[in-house]
Amino acid sequence: MRHLIIGSGPAGVVAAETLRKADPAAEITMLCGEAGPPYSRMAIPYLLRGDIPEAGTHLRKDADHYARLRIQLVQASAKAVDTAARTVDVGGRGLSYDRLLIATGSRPSRERIPGIDLPGVQACWTLDDARAILAQARPGARIVQMGAGFVGCIIMEGLLSRGVDLTILVRSGYMVRRMMNATASDMLRRWCEAKGVKILTHTQPTGLTSEGGVLRVALADGRVLPADIYLSAVGVDPNLDFLAGSSIEVAQGIVVDDNLQSSVPGVYAAGDVAEATDCLTGKRQLNAIQPNAVEQGRIAALNMAGRAARFKGSFVFNVLTTLGLVSSSFGEWQGVPGGESAEVLDGARYRYLNLQFEGDRLVGANTVGFTDHVGALRGLIEGRVRLGAWKQRLMADPTLIMQAYLAAAHSVV
Repeated sequence: MRHLIIGSGPAGVVAAETLRKADPAAEITMLCGEAGPPYSRMAIPYLLRGDIPEAGTHLRKDADHYARLRIQLVQASAKAVDTAARTVDVGGRGLSYDRLLIATGSRPSRERIPGIDLPGVQACWTLDDARAILAQARPGARIVQMGAGFVGCIIMEGLLSRGVDLTILVRSGYMVRRMMNATASDMLRRWCEAKGVKILTHTQPTGLTSEGGVLRVALADGRVLPADIYLSAVGVDPNLDFLAGSSIEVAQGIVVDDNLQSSVPGVYAAGDVAEATDCLTGKRQLNAIQPNAVEQGRIAALNMAGRAARFKGSFVFNVLTTLGLVSSSFGEWQGVPGGESAEVLDGARYRYLNLQFEGDRLVGANTVGFTDHVGALRGLIEGRVRLGAWKQRLMADPTLIMQAYLAAAHSVV
């Protein structure tokens, strides 16, 4: 059996390892779109901060790990997939497969403004990006960053640790608006400003120019900001362009069933590109978080090897550390129609907890500064635990979440 995996992030690596255990005699090939060993993008902020060397980003530390497991790494990107011929074009040649896993992850969204291709304009997504930033981000360097989403927030500490002058542009009024409500977002903004970051909300650039090696960032309100680096961190999109004409069904991502198989038999998807069902709502969606990618890679690999396994559905949660402040979101943190909510706010101490209920179930939560509640929140929400009398207790005092978890999630009926 020939297994071909497109992508060498966490989903692809775990899938390859799972395949080797499940199918010892199989031929396993993994396409790596970048040079060097497979690595974790989530480790890049720690590299920027100087906490780890570049080798510390590698997903597996032993140099012979893939060779020992007889996993062939091919340094190439997929250009097209021919599902009829069961081949993948890697640029001038085709690789044949019996089972295919698409785990190509995400790529940075591209801003459509004049000057976006100028020298000094930088993303922060790959190791090459990190190397370029490390070479330029010297003390006093002026960095204008567009975007304050998840990636934009986790890289701030690495940038500030290098002594740069950092200005963040936020198109909306909210930081990390895909995981935080307005109260949590405002708290995060105040925290960052207290740490020396300049944050301009309701602001976006209209174009970039360069004069004497210095970028000039023109804003919609007429201001112009000088910058040594313009860092574009406006989000990510699933990396799917190479599937055009493949007959694989794509909506927001690759539409998969409970076995993570696509509309084409023998072709599977995992990670940021897989549009799977949500375990709470049953709706199809992309869920671009590493724990989800790892589990999908494992489940897809078992099915590829002929061992039936079902993906129970993705669970939306994010835990973010921004300049030392931990925030999180779980499930339907925005609330549901007809639902109820309760919250506790201590702005001076940067602590906030918001709970969202549907009936006597907890269905979502936002937190800032509450680090001890993460496991209990996930357990109650993902487990769809009926709270009974604890629902009213939490409405009165949301900080009792751990007591509610111990009482309700472990009750004997």
